[in-house]
Amino acid sequence: MSDLTVFAPLAGWVTPLADVPDAVFAEKMLGDGIAIDPVNDMLCAPCDAVVLTVHEAGHAVTLRSTDGYELICHIGIDTVSLGGQGLTPQVQAGAKVLAGQPLIRFDLDHLVRNAPAVVTPIIVADATLYGVELIAKGLVAVGDPLLRVVPLAGEAVESVAGGETLVQETVVALSHGLHARPAARLVEAVRRHEAKVTLYHGDRHASALSAVGLLGLGLGHGATVRIEASGAQAAAALADVITFLKDATVEETPVEAPEPARAEGPGLGGVPAAPGLAVGPIHRLTRAAIPVETVAGSADEETTKLNDALARVREGLEQAATAGGARGGVMAAHGAMLSDPTLSEAALTAIGRGLSAGVAWQEAIAEQVAILLSSGDRRIAERADDLRDLERHVLAALAGLPIEGPSVPAGAILVAEDLLPSQVAALDAASVAGIALVRGGPTSHAAILAAGMGLPMAVAFGDPLAALEDGRDIILDADRGLIDPDADAEAQADARDTIARRKAEMEAARAAQGPCRTLDGTRIEMFANLGSVADAEVAVREGAEGCGLLRTEFLFLDRATAPTREEQARDYQAIADALGDRPMIVRLLDVGGDKPAPYMDLPVEENPALGLRGIRVSLADPQLLEDQVGAILSVRQPCRIMAPMVASLSELEAVRAVVERQGGKAEVGVMIETPAAAISADILARKADFFSIGTNDLTQYTLAMDRGNAAVAAGVDGLHPAVLRLIGATCDGAARNDTPVGVCGSLAADRLAVPILLGLGVTELSVPPARVAAIKALVGKLDLARCRAAAMQALALPSAPAVRAHVTKMLQEIGA
Repeated sequence: MSDLTVFAPLAGWVTPLADVPDAVFAEKMLGDGIAIDPVNDMLCAPCDAVVLTVHEAGHAVTLRSTDGYELICHIGIDTVSLGGQGLTPQVQAGAKVLAGQPLIRFDLDHLVRNAPAVVTPIIVADATLYGVELIAKGLVAVGDPLLRVVPLAGEAVESVAGGETLVQETVVALSHGLHARPAARLVEAVRRHEAKVTLYHGDRHASALSAVGLLGLGLGHGATVRIEASGAQAAAALADVITFLKDATVEETPVEAPEPARAEGPGLGGVPAAPGLAVGPIHRLTRAAIPVETVAGSADEETTKLNDALARVREGLEQAATAGGARGGVMAAHGAMLSDPTLSEAALTAIGRGLSAGVAWQEAIAEQVAILLSSGDRRIAERADDLRDLERHVLAALAGLPIEGPSVPAGAILVAEDLLPSQVAALDAASVAGIALVRGGPTSHAAILAAGMGLPMAVAFGDPLAALEDGRDIILDADRGLIDPDADAEAQADARDTIARRKAEMEAARAAQGPCRTLDGTRIEMFANLGSVADAEVAVREGAEGCGLLRTEFLFLDRATAPTREEQARDYQAIADALGDRPMIVRLLDVGGDKPAPYMDLPVEENPALGLRGIRVSLADPQLLEDQVGAILSVRQPCRIMAPMVASLSELEAVRAVVERQGGKAEVGVMIETPAAAISADILARKADFFSIGTNDLTQYTLAMDRGNAAVAAGVDGLHPAVLRLIGATCDGAARNDTPVGVCGSLAADRLAVPILLGLGVTELSVPPARVAAIKALVGKLDLARCRAAAMQALALPSAPAVRAHVTKMLQEIGA
């Protein structure tokens, strides 16, 4: 046998078998290999091979390479217990596949929520004759060289020491049949005996020492199997095999994935995603699957099909982009992504390997989705939803089917399993009352679009929401993530009155020209978070008093080279001009291990969230920092400079030294995003001109919950008392040096968080432009003394939902 190179069948992080949370794989009972913690949704062939088996649960596949090696690819741990949910095989046993060809599509979000782990072992089965040499480490893409299999000298001989052949039948009692885990344990049990054992089922048979052979028998629960054993210890081996197969308790009870933290209160509990209140009937949206032709014609035929479909979709996107607004913006972005040659070239390459146009397009999308998800950054990863949108549009064009936006009756609450960004953008915000999702995440692109459109939205309600019938009148409290499914006429009337009152107050705040103040006259600066000239124009119309966060990474990403100092200066000046004489806080470049720019020589990191990112990247590239600071200082209007991800005083001092070297006199502040910065705020305040708290990162670092991980993202709530205590510590430390504190994270736009933030000492709020008027109206109804009392009480509460309930009661008492 010749050497075999095994290519990565998934995109994700390479993980040693020893770290897989299952002894069968970790102890190499099935064979040697490697595992990948996936970030995409497709398992592809790791080499040219024949498919031996596809498990009926859809979670595992066995292959024989063209060189005769047998491999096992097993998606996740204990995924057999899912019964095929979230797993869709793309091939059948007996199929010949090429390296990179799709084998199993899976719903990664579903697996993360319902399986103990999604780490996927790739095993060279029964590898006693082979040496396995690892090639890859860190992050891999589909098709990257993963490991090399090398034949060893010598040949193993199955030793049998004579004796009669014993035969017995039994029925398989294993709850999920003989899948990978029990097969490996059965092999281990038989190896302890000096015996040759063969299992027969139907017209197939396999040695009990071959895990792949055993999997190929397809022994499900209740199957009858004949066992033949010979050799000196045949009787003992036969008895062990029968005992094993008849033991229904062999498989451990699967470990359940942690349940996301949901709202506390009557009715259905979900997770807040976009603030607001809605009342109306349920209108359920279902998303039909698009048929994909898997049988390929000639390469020329499939290429023509794909190019025609791409042209039709591109034309439709260009037309939709002219509509302007949120929908136009999303469609324009989709058009730009569709024009990226990376997608079409990858699909055409896959067609050249013999795939159909539809399967090739799916593969190309899956590879790009994997790259985006692997960034570890929510803002970049959210673009994966846009790619999935494009996938559906092109597949529909290939199938000759139309793709239309959701049609929702006026005043209805849209209920769906999940929503893609284009589906949200296509909604009429003046007509739809709100959105409630069975799944979804609070930081998704769909949620951000909903917030920008003023649509109340809550997510992650689970099966209870799925069970509610169409047409039922409900009240959606998206501020708390609650649904009242049994609201009577009086409750519905009260909700409508509250909605009307809030709308009137927001209009009044938008029209008011004076500065933002609390009810007792305390000055609170009302700023907006910006990323473009268009954002600045909207913010001014909504009454923003300035920019509390200008995200500058929009200039640095999605390009082949870094922007020049002149390019940066031109764009910063344009935004400053749109703001007029209003102040502008410019955040220094916030990229790094989790937000890679292709032209930066940054390492692939095992844990990018804790690696080279934020101000650390700029300090590691002095010229980049010099150019950006120089560009900011060249803006005619005075700007403030803010350093992201600061954890120590030395980092702030290094930034201030660059500002001084450039001859500027700009104020220099710190973005408080790490617990270290919050706890040492009194030290940082000695040299910082201002603080701005980034509650999104501060929350995930404090709670040790990755907001991009679907299994825990729903629990990432900035109103958790631990986060509030760090915000309080920041304000206390700042007060010792009279350093002002703002909040530019999502809590600033959360009406249930605002009273607590003001009570803790925050004096500036920076929110998305569309939320300026609403938050300004809310601040005008708050008394600072009452906010301080509410904040002190919140710090002693046990959970974020408890804090939300506490503030809800307070706002109800003051009629806000």
